[in-house]
Amino acid sequence: MPNAPHAPPFRAELIGSLIRPAEIKAARAAFEGGRLDAAGLRAVEDEEIRKVVAAQEGLGFKVVTDGELRRNSYSDSFTTHGITGLSEGADIGGDFAYHDESGDEIGQRVPQITGRVAWTGPTNVEDFKFTAACATQATPKVTLPGPAYIHFRAGRANISADVYPNLDDFWSDLIAAYHAEIRALAEAGCRYVQIDETSIAKLGDPGIRDGLAARGDHWEDLLDTYTDAVNALADGVPEGVALGMHLCRGNKAGHWQAAGGYDAVAEKLFRKLRIKFYFLEYDSERAGSFEPLAAVPDDKTVVIGAMTTKSATLEPADALAARIREASRYVSLDRLCISPQCGFSSSMEGVMDLDEQHAKLVRLMEVARNIWDDA
Repeated sequence: MPNAPHAPPFRAELIGSLIRPAEIKAARAAFEGGRLDAAGLRAVEDEEIRKVVAAQEGLGFKVVTDGELRRNSYSDSFTTHGITGLSEGADIGGDFAYHDESGDEIGQRVPQITGRVAWTGPTNVEDFKFTAACATQATPKVTLPGPAYIHFRAGRANISADVYPNLDDFWSDLIAAYHAEIRALAEAGCRYVQIDETSIAKLGDPGIRDGLAARGDHWEDLLDTYTDAVNALADGVPEGVALGMHLCRGNKAGHWQAAGGYDAVAEKLFRKLRIKFYFLEYDSERAGSFEPLAAVPDDKTVVIGAMTTKSATLEPADALAARIREASRYVSLDRLCISPQCGFSSSMEGVMDLDEQHAKLVRLMEVARNIWDDA
């Protein structure tokens, strides 16, 4: 039975974002208030990124990110930036709201397509170059929001019928923009890209399905549309660039958007997609059981997101290891890795401080080294 390749992904992985230090928040506030120019803001970001890259390498991670410290939200790296034709509409709630265990709700931003989608030029290249220059041994990873982000949030009503009377043309233009961005990254030396395709995992939630149906979308049709879009994106990735896909059910200041396992999407998620490795949210019962992993082919790798970033509580090492052992009933241990279920701060606000985040990163490496000899 063939073994899936590793490196990337690595035994201990990070999804992307890290808690924003006070220096970043202060500089961002000063910039937005007109008290600091763009060069001054970037200088502060540069210094803090040097620190987080050194910290990741110091802990033994073989992959590093810039912590998304230059972004207000994970989607700022592309989609809401980097393409023409998009604007932000008002937040909406209801079935699409983010919520936590107390019932507190946060509305979601709704993108609107009002013009033709086209690539505006490299959005992430200079940021990647800086991160790569900071890394001494580890492989730098660039994260991009997945291609379904706009349509899942917007629906047909927010994609101009005048501009796109045929939605196939919207998808073609959007994927072309992704191809151009990833080619530019590859030309700059990037060899590791992760797309954050959260929409597919949310299709298992009955409330999300109801919300989609109310606007005229059937979730099974969208599953085909979204997996087709991801495949089209994957087919244009240059040779030598590893492409992985992260799935979660929303992560915004301890709130989530959906609940439900991977059962309904597993066959197409794991067998239809031309993606070789996945980062899967598995930190709570909201993600369901490991049984859908039985559909993962023998040449694919799964990174189990067993550690939560929605709480500062530090998981016991044996509890995290037990989750990996449980997953190995369906995917061989050689084809598994471990990570947090999402970034530590997908927006500017996280739910823990830097010391609590550090403790989680230390624990993650500890567990990986105890399970795998090559961690």
